[in-house]
Amino acid sequence: MYLPDVQSEPSHVHFKLTRVGVKGVRKLVYIRRPKSKEIITLPTTFDMFVDLPPSQKGSHMSRNVELAADFVENSRKKPVESLEDFCALMVKKLLERHSYATFAEVKASADYFLERKGFSGRKEVEPYKLIAEARCRRGEKVRKLIGVEVIGMTACPCAMEVVRALIKEDRELIPTHNQRNITTLMIEVSESAEVEANDLIDIVERSFSSPTYSVLKRKEEGELVINAHRNPKFVEDVVRDTLSQIVKRYTDLPDNTVVIVRSESEESIHKFNAFAERVTTLGELRQDGKNSTT
Repeated sequence: MYLPDVQSEPSHVHFKLTRVGVKGVRKLVYIRRPKSKEIITLPTTFDMFVDLPPSQKGSHMSRNVELAADFVENSRKKPVESLEDFCALMVKKLLERHSYATFAEVKASADYFLERKGFSGRKEVEPYKLIAEARCRRGEKVRKLIGVEVIGMTACPCAMEVVRALIKEDRELIPTHNQRNITTLMIEVSESAEVEANDLIDIVERSFSSPTYSVLKRKEEGELVINAHRNPKFVEDVVRDTLSQIVKRYTDLPDNTVVIVRSESEESIHKFNAFAERVTTLGELRQDGKNSTT
């Protein structure tokens, strides 16, 4: 029986579209980390896009979903080394399946858990989010990014100093308001580069006033608040401290490596959030560091 291919029909308005595809495709992805050799299963959400020429009415979106299903089944049999590698393989296949496309992009986010040690020395498994992206223009190399989303705590330096002035005391611990901070760090990786998500999580958590924990006893809650108030930070400080650690940690990566840091503080005394971001390259950051010392 003949079924019409409406997507391949001519568009009534000839405008190119930058991204067309599907969002929110949820799959289990199987990853074998090269160092530990253990296989981890990541509940992952995918967004998959290609561009669309002005001459074509629509994209064949079912091909994207079929591709995701095929790749997940393959990863179950033969796990890939990282989520960003999984995305990179998918963008190549997207360009094969969509012959009319010149660009493909895959974004993935996955729930991730990591064992951490709390104040009392008790080990707990804490939740994080892994982020991976891959994009490719036909005839060019695939560009991959690995990233993490981390939740922590900041203590406001501005309110702290205002309170200090109002109470006219100069004691060590001055009260201030706190924020739950959500910071995303992404860094570009080449085929040969090794960037571990666990290291990125460590970098971000060191940039907060304090990490946060799922389980805290009363004494531990007090210790966390005291430590955070000894280390007050603006949302801008979180971004800058993260960037500073990236420069120190990844001296072997090339200058054209893309780095993205965005941080959002959920304000406790306002009805809005505070936000800061830097999209840059390692070369620019290294130059910034040289300029700051001259």
